[in-house]
Amino acid sequence: MTTFNILLLAGDGIGPEVMAEVKRVIAWLNTKRPATFNTEDDLAGGCAYDAHGEAISDAAMAKAHTADAVILGAVGGPKWDGVPYDKRPEAGLLRLRKDLGLFANLRPAICYPPLADASSLKREIVEGLDIMIVRELTGGVYFGEPKELVTLESGEKRAVDTQIYAEHEIERIARSAFELAKKRGGRLASAEKSNVMKTGVLWRQTVSRIGRDEYPEIELSHVLADNCAMQLVRNPKQFDVLVTDNLFGDVLSDVASMLTGSLGMLPSASLGAPDAHGRTPAMYEPVHGSAPDIAGQGVANPIATIASFGMALRYTFNMPAEADMIDRAIAAALAKGIRTADIMQRGMTRVSTADMGNAIIAELESF
Repeated sequence: MTTFNILLLAGDGIGPEVMAEVKRVIAWLNTKRPATFNTEDDLAGGCAYDAHGEAISDAAMAKAHTADAVILGAVGGPKWDGVPYDKRPEAGLLRLRKDLGLFANLRPAICYPPLADASSLKREIVEGLDIMIVRELTGGVYFGEPKELVTLESGEKRAVDTQIYAEHEIERIARSAFELAKKRGGRLASAEKSNVMKTGVLWRQTVSRIGRDEYPEIELSHVLADNCAMQLVRNPKQFDVLVTDNLFGDVLSDVASMLTGSLGMLPSASLGAPDAHGRTPAMYEPVHGSAPDIAGQGVANPIATIASFGMALRYTFNMPAEADMIDRAIAAALAKGIRTADIMQRGMTRVSTADMGNAIIAELESF
């Protein structure tokens, strides 16, 4: 029997509440014995700053490096608005991505049939939606240097963020996206701003070359990022796999999230390159934030975090059957009208965070 080690970083706000439901799903899987999952908890985000003066401690990072996978809840909140910039809660998330080399962020946007009417768009626009957004995660404007906020001699303030990409960074994220397209519908769209940005020019050239030389069987198209945002709202089902850079991926994946009915529905996987032993560093997290306005009320939607564990089963633990079970359990619970507040619809049953977890586990038990 295989044993896997998972580091759980619940984080801030609703993070501990949704992570509690993931722990219950893991405990349920452990009773079925396809594998044994050992879990360890630690701190990341504002809670880590409160405890250690850093958004993530060196000790927690050491655990992340040795774990088979990291599952993160959410970080941040207004409580930490005044902390130094390099110690803000989000700095812990960025350090995890950078130090683990997690360059490929996978964000599926799937509209479960029972939630087609929960979307802000018409049912016919979103019903059956299944998009995979592949976001470059360790380059671009979030990490480029110089990055500064300075006061000029005139007394005026000036801020600088640098968008920078090297060819190899684009090549590796492009290959990840092409490989996913091979396993899905054979179509890949690449989004950038080659009309006004030199990084966009290099992005388009590089993705085109990789597609032409290595993946000629994949149908590749290019779209400007602003037009892509519009197309996601106008006709999202035209996309299958969508690859883009760090900044545009952040924005476009949030746009896609609302097609599904709620940010609380979107999981994500962040993957690195395999090491010499074939081990791939990985972190899984919901796309939603810490939602401090509802923290502690027991009303948060745990589906995105549970589905993130499902992605871990698929991409790290090579347990696709169990990953499919979790996806089916979520869909079945929704089909029975179980809803948290963020996806509540008329005639449905509104439940708490824990009760949504109960409903999903009950469906798992029925399979």
